[in-house]
Amino acid sequence: MNDKVLSPTNHAEPVVFTRDQLDWLPWLSPLAETELTQRHMTALVDAARAKSPYFRLLARDPEVLEARTRTDKDIFYNPDAGLPRAERELAAAATSRFNGCIYCASVHARFAATYSRRSEDVDRLLALGVGADLDRRWNAIVAASVALTSTPIAFGVQHVDALRAAGLDDASIVDVINAASFFNWANRLMLSLGEPAASGAASAG
Repeated sequence: MNDKVLSPTNHAEPVVFTRDQLDWLPWLSPLAETELTQRHMTALVDAARAKSPYFRLLARDPEVLEARTRTDKDIFYNPDAGLPRAERELAAAATSRFNGCIYCASVHARFAATYSRRSEDVDRLLALGVGADLDRRWNAIVAASVALTSTPIAFGVQHVDALRAAGLDDASIVDVINAASFFNWANRLMLSLGEPAASGAASAG
């Protein structure tokens, strides 16, 4: 496998958190769309993801990508019970804000704002950070997400009690934990493989 490190140039790298649509530029060569086999397409789960250089890069290990994507979709798209979609996205956005992942924060802040219709609160989180005062329920979700993100052992009974006091049942608390934990890992992966860029930047690969 002839991986090469890329040095994206001539693009504006965002330096503030935003809900704007951003691009992402990989530092290693992703597979070209023409190189994707049926095994790669199965691993992508959603065929539209073949347009993304991020997912085409992860497709170099299709078994891991498929497990990752099915986990992602179950955490964020499974509506059977638990936390509303907006608050699963809030947990991901708060985790990404704390970790400094501008790209992931932009994606999940957009979803959180869209599903909650609380764009001003989402923007406050992005602008002020995870200490922003949102409301009791959202503060509890953000605090739990940040504790898990900083170091999992920092998450404790006090966070569970605060989530329950804010109205979350056990299934909803599990959703907070899953969303924050997944993106604590996903942020680190994305931050180590490339960089965000203003929308319209030329994507490598």
